[in-house]
Amino acid sequence: MRKLQQLSAGLGLRRSLMPELDAAGDLRSAIDFFEIAPENWLGIGGRLGKAFRRYTEAYPFIAHGLSLSLGGPDPLDDIFLQRLKGFLDDHGILLYSEHLSWCSDGAHLYDLLPIPFTEDALRHVAARVRRTQDILGRRIAVENASFYTPLASEISEPEFLLGVVREADCDLLLDVNNVYVNSVNHRYDARAFIDQIPAERVAYLHVAGHYEEAPDLIVDTHGADIVDPVWELLAYTYQRMGRRATLLERDFNIPPLPELLQELGKVRRVQDENAPVLLPCARPRHAAV
Repeated sequence: MRKLQQLSAGLGLRRSLMPELDAAGDLRSAIDFFEIAPENWLGIGGRLGKAFRRYTEAYPFIAHGLSLSLGGPDPLDDIFLQRLKGFLDDHGILLYSEHLSWCSDGAHLYDLLPIPFTEDALRHVAARVRRTQDILGRRIAVENASFYTPLASEISEPEFLLGVVREADCDLLLDVNNVYVNSVNHRYDARAFIDQIPAERVAYLHVAGHYEEAPDLIVDTHGADIVDPVWELLAYTYQRMGRRATLLERDFNIPPLPELLQELGKVRRVQDENAPVLLPCARPRHAAV
């Protein structure tokens, strides 16, 4: 199975896509990896479970969680994490990532809510990430979140994000579209944000489309094609950080598979143009070893 560092462009595996994927046959030259929400597949058996197993045996997979609520007040769900550990190990999942957000307070709220950028919140989240890693027995990645209203802030968004990564000793899932969305909604320079991110901490990238509610308000929907400013920011990210496995997110208004593969191909072209694969120099025939 290929390592994460060797992958270029991937898609989210949606059940609605599986008939088209099955009909298309071997797509490993076009799709390097799939990403799934583990909550949607834990405990699934029967025909669908067997189909999922065929995919995890044929392709590398990343799991991107929806419900851990890293920033929430409730205790971490240790039972869920034990089940998740078995699932990740059983299917050979390369990496588990989660949103840097919260989604529960006595019950699941079915939304990903932002965390205030405070020192107390930073320590709270970092401790929960460390515990998650201890239970799973593996390093995880946390994702920078989009948010739509100013938060109670003692520190900046990059300081909070990198503080969590440093104190928890985890990795970062850098969502390039979220950086762009927040830069428009909260009036900051998206490239300056990227400049503050240490490349060695970035495990992989997300890129997606969004909805423009107004010139100064963008909603992160994952339901549209990627727009030119996000492509440009993605190119800049590769220039700054080199190649990174990149997930094309499409959760709503999902087009036919050929259209998705066309957009995925553009991700690969942007990589090739801005972060080409550097081949090792040929060793002279009589070079000393």
